[in-house]
Amino acid sequence: MSETRHDSAVAMNAPRAPEGGLKPVQLAQKYGLTQSGARPSLPEYVRQLWQRRHFISAFSSAKLTAQYSQAKLGQLWQVATPLLNALVYYLIFGLLLGTSRGVPDFVPFLVTGVFIFTFTQSSVLAGTRAISGNLGLVRALHFPRACLPISFCLMQLKQLMFSMGVLVVILLAFGQVPGWSWLLAIPALCFQFVFNTGLAMIMARLGSKTPDLAQLMPFILRTWMYASGVMYSIDQIIKSKHVPGFVHFLLDVNPAAVYIDLVRFALIDSFTAAQLPTHVWALALGWAVVMGLVGFVYFWKAEERYGRG
Repeated sequence: MSETRHDSAVAMNAPRAPEGGLKPVQLAQKYGLTQSGARPSLPEYVRQLWQRRHFISAFSSAKLTAQYSQAKLGQLWQVATPLLNALVYYLIFGLLLGTSRGVPDFVPFLVTGVFIFTFTQSSVLAGTRAISGNLGLVRALHFPRACLPISFCLMQLKQLMFSMGVLVVILLAFGQVPGWSWLLAIPALCFQFVFNTGLAMIMARLGSKTPDLAQLMPFILRTWMYASGVMYSIDQIIKSKHVPGFVHFLLDVNPAAVYIDLVRFALIDSFTAAQLPTHVWALALGWAVVMGLVGFVYFWKAEERYGRG
């Protein structure tokens, strides 16, 4: 009798077979269940991002407002910071090292380079910390994680608009006359924004697993800046020195230099088409498309892993 009761108890406690002998995956499919946090398809991911476009815009505006909320000068630092950087570079490179020699309108030339490179530099730095610096938000809410690096790049674009207003004042003060060519800065900055966003997405994925990368990036970006003709004319360097062919090629295709030169060409009369690399607009568009697509797909591939571990 006791053996019968024992067998009954074991039978009651034993795990039951899935309904109708179906495997768990088949059961989930039968009742329309999906894996929590699973990566959506690429078209679905794009659709979700579009649905959250208002969140992306609002988040970038809030971050921009809060960036200097503790400083007494507040939002003035959005313009003062790149201006102070330009002043330092002018004193060191323009006056002490003499890179201003042979460069007409050196102050507009320098300030334009500083502002445009700062746009890329700030976007990359913000993208590197986009996931690792917002883990609380990532773990608390369900949303496409690409919203974060896109928001930070949009924030840098809005900040650039403040800087461009100051740049226009500087251009006018140094005798530059507004013309139709100024409109060419719009597509150049649009291409640069797409390039920045793709690069920021790559850095966001890398930074999510290696937070120490955020400490290394300022050194890498500083080296990139020195190779991008921010404080000197690449065209003059190539003409005055015997530059090896592969170095000449690397200087020409450098995306930061491409976007800087396009904006200089648009805004500064003395910066002529002869100083631009061959097929410069094709380079600008190519960098934007390639980096934008590669960065987006690379970031999407790890969508379900952000905020875990």
